[in-house]
Amino acid sequence: MINKQLSNLDYWLVIAVCLLSVFGIICIGSATHINLGEDPSTFYKQMVWFVIGIVLMIIASSVDYKFISKFYIFFYIGNILLLLAVLVLGKNINGATRWIALGPVSLQPSEFAKLILIFCLAKYLEKRKHQINDFSTIAISCIGIMIPVLLIQKQPSLSASLVLLVILCVELFVAGLNYKLIRTVLLFLVPAILFVFWDVSRENPLLMDKLLKPHQFNRILAFVNPTSNLDQYYQTEKAINAIGSGQLKGKGLFHGTLNQLSYLPEPHNDFIFSVIGEEFGFIGCIIVLFLLLFIVFRCILIAIATRDFFSQLIVVGIAGMIAFQTFVNVGVATGIMPNTGMSLPFVSYGGSSMWTNMTAVGLVLNIGMKRSSSIFEGV
Repeated sequence: MINKQLSNLDYWLVIAVCLLSVFGIICIGSATHINLGEDPSTFYKQMVWFVIGIVLMIIASSVDYKFISKFYIFFYIGNILLLLAVLVLGKNINGATRWIALGPVSLQPSEFAKLILIFCLAKYLEKRKHQINDFSTIAISCIGIMIPVLLIQKQPSLSASLVLLVILCVELFVAGLNYKLIRTVLLFLVPAILFVFWDVSRENPLLMDKLLKPHQFNRILAFVNPTSNLDQYYQTEKAINAIGSGQLKGKGLFHGTLNQLSYLPEPHNDFIFSVIGEEFGFIGCIIVLFLLLFIVFRCILIAIATRDFFSQLIVVGIAGMIAFQTFVNVGVATGIMPNTGMSLPFVSYGGSSMWTNMTAVGLVLNIGMKRSSSIFEGV
């Protein structure tokens, strides 16, 4: 049985994830200037996070996730309690309280919330798969997501909140949400987004300055009108300059001028893509994007191959999470989106992010190894 499952293991997915993670560690080393003798602790920590991530991926690929799903209510409650604990016990870094310190390690529960809610929402929708378009199903799904979204916004973390909303949309869509409902939502959503940009750009905003935190408001304002807030646009401007200066082949590892002279803000995290662009050029950027697209593509193939509704929803939720985070991170670095502080999956620095993504891939592998037997379910 084990040999049969291992024969279905998606080795290509494992290779892509490991290549991307190792490349990320190399880029973090450059971003933190280990070649100039600066503190290498961030570089070494990311190695440790990666090794622990591999262990978590192996565990997630081996567990009986369907048995665990019976306790999804407890996972959801535990997630809410963890997010509440951040507000009470959290550690403040750069004006945001998103981390809980456990000795030398700081955990970011909003990262874990992404995978927990993918799992819990998938289980709830499976239980209601014949009533997906009922008002009660949609309402409970939205409320179930909005509670952690509001708690995360208190930290604040707009990026993590957006990821949860995307997970909700992706899973509802794949579950079979009526196209008329989707059309109705879009008729309200598009004007709402346009209103946000219009209101932010006003000299005296009507609403958005009251709904958003000051730094969130300023970031959107800098995107809409860069000349109105040059300090906020500084990050994006330097990121674009770094990517552009790399041209086709890049300047080489440790030879990125803007990176090595510390002109890039948060180069090991939110703007790691700018380091890649400057030091590895257009070719390096394309390779990274190809690997991320390949990971999402393999997830979609596994989702298509399995006949189990619950498993499908988990995989598409994970694929949506990785795809959206990639789009936003690269979009911010290239100036086509407001700065939201989104990490690049498997590449940016961060233990919580690495562990969440690696565990998510482990679940995908787990589902992929069982896909052959799922064809005969119900026969």
